[in-house]
Amino acid sequence: MPVKPLEGLLVIALEQAVAAPFCTMRLREAGARVIKIEREEGDFARGYDRVAAGDSSYFFWLNQGKESLTLNFKQQQDADLLKKLLCQADIVVQNLAPGALSRAGFDFASLRKQHPALITCDISGYGNSRAVEGLKAYDFLVQAESGMVSISGGENEIGRIGVSACDIGAGMTAHAGILEALLERQLTGVGKSVEVSLFGVASEWMTVPLLHHDYGGAAPKRAGLNHPSIAPYGGYQTKDKEIVIIAIQNEREWQRFCTDVLLQPNQSGSEKFGSNHLRVTNRPALDEMIHQVTRSLSRDSLVERLKTAGVAYGSVNSVAAFSDHPALDRRSGISSSGETIQFPARPMGDYENYEPVPKVGEHNEKIRMEYSGVTRQK
Repeated sequence: MPVKPLEGLLVIALEQAVAAPFCTMRLREAGARVIKIEREEGDFARGYDRVAAGDSSYFFWLNQGKESLTLNFKQQQDADLLKKLLCQADIVVQNLAPGALSRAGFDFASLRKQHPALITCDISGYGNSRAVEGLKAYDFLVQAESGMVSISGGENEIGRIGVSACDIGAGMTAHAGILEALLERQLTGVGKSVEVSLFGVASEWMTVPLLHHDYGGAAPKRAGLNHPSIAPYGGYQTKDKEIVIIAIQNEREWQRFCTDVLLQPNQSGSEKFGSNHLRVTNRPALDEMIHQVTRSLSRDSLVERLKTAGVAYGSVNSVAAFSDHPALDRRSGISSSGETIQFPARPMGDYENYEPVPKVGEHNEKIRMEYSGVTRQK
């Protein structure tokens, strides 16, 4: 069995929902021990749905192999146990409500002074700006506040991105920041603070539309199944009502597309379509010309022409079609009820021997005995 690079590290996760659990899931997969601190009723993400053999889809995905410990910080015994855990930790990750830990007496800056090697990670909605401290920061709200929703969807209808992109992005960014902090600690022996916000992640992802707004006169308009600044790069309907995404990235591909797919080689250097800038400017005419060809062909015939021309293409798959995609690799996980669930593999490769998703408070007695030597008083 391959050695996991984070074996021996202890992570205390004061987490809920998606962003922090995503981060600590990655740490757990790489070998770290993750103790997940939950309220008595459990992480509210446990109740999102029940499709994974009784577990919610999000909770199943993000919490395999973690240990669940329920604590109430207002009770002195639980507060004392948390202090002991934090003193032993290598990494602490939290995404509770802003200020919740500090109000409970667990200030990360003070913790790092007491334990200089400790790495702390705060995941928030909007960072520390007082101007927005009252804003709730659920994924869809951040998509809306960051302008992401305004550039998503069809030409006449805005749309939410269909997965929790800001939450997942914040978890990925926090994971990367913690790994950087671990490398720095190897050099200096000192830990550090990692701070990530959903809005900050969304802001970086919005760099291109923001630059267009600030320096180009206007942000790109919603373009549906078209790329806002590259053409042709979008969805085209076939004779059998399928939609094929055609992606042209440079002038060589455009020439081959005109010659081998449209069978109109003279269009490659025309006054309307001879450069990407012209094609974007004249997109309605371009799309009409392409549709006259694609709507006369079946999907298979169009794809054959695209393959011959060496032009990139893709299908607009349903989730059902995605489930059967030949490139989809799966791994096995175990629900809290003991059932095996198949779901997508880690994109960077899998480790073996996953442990089940924990029940709420499943490891209470084990952890209390390990760290305090006594069981919880009723």
